[in-house]
Amino acid sequence: MANAPNERTGRRIQSVEIAFTVLDAVRKNDRPSVTELADELGHSKSTIHSHLQTLESEEIIVREDDGYRLSLQVLDMANDVRTQVANYDVIVDAVDELANETGEIAQFGIEEHGHVSYLYKAMGNQAVETASRAGGKQPMYSTSLGKAILAFLPSDRQEELVSEAAFERRGPKTITDRAGLYEELEATAKRGYAIDDEENIEGLRCVAAPIRNGTSVVGAVSVTGPASRFTDDYLHGELAESVQRAANVIELNTKFS
Repeated sequence: MANAPNERTGRRIQSVEIAFTVLDAVRKNDRPSVTELADELGHSKSTIHSHLQTLESEEIIVREDDGYRLSLQVLDMANDVRTQVANYDVIVDAVDELANETGEIAQFGIEEHGHVSYLYKAMGNQAVETASRAGGKQPMYSTSLGKAILAFLPSDRQEELVSEAAFERRGPKTITDRAGLYEELEATAKRGYAIDDEENIEGLRCVAAPIRNGTSVVGAVSVTGPASRFTDDYLHGELAESVQRAANVIELNTKFS
């Protein structure tokens, strides 16, 4: 039986793909012009202009004297996404409390399209700033959030995501092969939390616990800080207990769809 058009292997619509690349370029650049977008994306100015006009008529972007920017409707959409994922207020309270308790960066993430995507981030009073932000994404194999989710996924979904992983070296201790990752996921499942030991960013260590709904995993919560403070005893002791408590709070107070 032929695949339906909306399945992963189905027909792709080029005009939609172009529209999304235009939106992404507008997001990443400071009020780009038609010419700048055409040069960056490799399309004619007429093609880019047509897509910009359509996006503007739908009020997704705004045209200003010096170029284009995303409209506030995108922000409204983002707020709707938060409520669709889970009980956002519960997550915010739990992650804020975790950041205040530890003094470090606390984050909540979910799996989307084979990456871990950040939904919320809070900064404690001694947190070291990182590039992660709400809406951003990172590899699953090199992050504690990603491994906490991977370890508790159904075996077929776990195998699918692991087989698609790029395994690029991102930090001095990045796991760069499937066998090593499966070994780490087995250890994660046994102890109930995941570790990022300078695997994603040199000098940073993280610990994360999964958010579970019965037998499924819907996300994870983590704490991130400098390796100089995150000793083995602290990481596997007090911090691991803290993220597991935060995960438990979210699980107990969230109505999953």
